[in-house]
Order: sequence, then structure tokens, then C-alpha cells
Amino acid sequence: MGSRTLKLLASITTLLALASLPASAQQRPLITEDVEIIKPGAIRIEFGFDFAQNKDFTLSGLNGDLTRIGVVTLRAGLAPNVEFEAGGVLQNFLGINRQFQPEAAPLKLTSPPNSTRDVGDFYLAAKIKLRAEGKRAPAIGFRFGAELPNSNQARGIGLNQTNFFATALASKTVGRFRISGNLGLGILTAPVDLFTQNDVLLYGASAAYKFNDRVTFVGEVNGRYSTRRNTPRGTESDGEARFGARIRAAGLTWDVAGITGVNQHSLRSGVTFGVSYEADLFTPAK
Repeated sequence: MGSRTLKLLASITTLLALASLPASAQQRPLITEDVEIIKPGAIRIEFGFDFAQNKDFTLSGLNGDLTRIGVVTLRAGLAPNVEFEAGGVLQNFLGINRQFQPEAAPLKLTSPPNSTRDVGDFYLAAKIKLRAEGKRAPAIGFRFGAELPNSNQARGIGLNQTNFFATALASKTVGRFRISGNLGLGILTAPVDLFTQNDVLLYGASAAYKFNDRVTFVGEVNGRYSTRRNTPRGTESDGEARFGARIRAAGLTWDVAGITGVNQHSLRSGVTFGVSYEADLFTPAK
């Protein structure tokens, strides 16, 4: 991660510390997107840490325990129904357990030889709220974006590919429960097969239970599914289930969740925790 990016993140964090916190729907620690967006002129920074055990990386053929430091997301409300989003991982650290299959691309691992590290692939996305929630009908939205090739495939963690995704969103409040569902398409560039892509099904279903004004319990299943019999290497089905909680304290929203994998090459188990802060940062144009 370059010094300019680090300086930008530090500047944004400083600005947030000087602003006030408005109330709105939170996202972390869930991956499944809620239709609700943050209000125009507000910006939210989410910062987290992930730990995953026994995760397969099919391009490099490595299996190991992954630590993701600085899982960062920036969200900005541009209009009453439009939200912009950018995010990624500042640094991935992989403790290598074994080589479960031959590598498909040349590897250049960092020292010591039983570990490697790399920056994560960042992404840009936009979310549009198409319809507000009704008495019986759910809120409807649409989210689309692209994943950028920031990683180095020789480090054995990232794929260094450009991918596109688009999902339809639906959310409904039922009593103290907030239920959301995502369904869409991911167009993944095949890292090894020339002029090849894999179109995968993206899915997600989540539920959040508001225990009180400070504590909300959350859970979800989220991932991608490849329908191809001979799936291009690096684009296999992958998914996980998360169960955890959000806690509002000291003007921040804290979160923690346990993780378990749902596919052959998914992580075996893991944990994520982080913090979110939202503030009014600019006045939107009328």
C-alpha cells in the first residue's frame, strides 16, 4: 500500500473524529448488502480484521491460515437513493500449512518460506435504492461494481484479475428482525486460461435481530456458485456463514462474528471484528 493511500486514510479518519454521528443502517460484520443507504452528505468508514483457518488458494495451490489486517470500506451518500463504495484489504498475511496441489502460476514467496504477504484486491461499487419498503413489500435495490487487480499473484494469495459483479437487493423489517437477500452475477476472469471467464451466481441471505438500542445479533450465508463442470482454476465456488453481533458504544459501532466455510475450498473456521464510524462530511448538491 502506497504512502499516498495511507495518508488519505489518515486524513479521512481525522475528519471523522471531528464530526457527529448520525443514525443509519450498519453493514459490518455482514457481507450481504442491505438496501438502505447512508444519507446524502454522510460518509462511513469501516475498519476490520479477519482471521481464517485452513483456507485454500487454488491458483497457487497453497493452504494456510490467513490474517487480513485493515479490511477497509469507505461509503458515501451521494443522493437520497445513491451510495458510492470503495474498499479492500491493506495487507494479507498467510501462514502456509501445506501445498495441497501444484501451483498454476510461478510463485515468489516472501521470507520466511513458510509464510507470505500481499496487499488485497480493492473494489469500487455503487448501490441504488429503487423502491422504499412498504407495509408488505420489501425495499428493492441494485448494486454493481468492479474488483481491481491490485494484488500480485506470485505472492500466492491474490489473483491480480479484474472482475465485475452486479446484484439485486431486497430487504424487509419484520418486528425486531431485519432480513436481506442478494442475488446476482459475477463475471470472473480466469487467471490461467487465456481468453476465458467464468460467470458465477452470487448469493446472500442475512438476518439482524435488534435486541435493544445498543446490541444487534446478526447472521448470514454469502458466497458464489460456479455452475460449470470444469471450473477455471481460481474461480471455484466459495462461500461462508457468519454469526455475530454489533454493539453501539462510545459513539462507534463495534462488531464481531464467527465464520465457517460452506464449500470445498472455503476456510474451515475464522473470526472477524471491526468498528464503523459515520459522520456528516459534506453538503450534497441540490
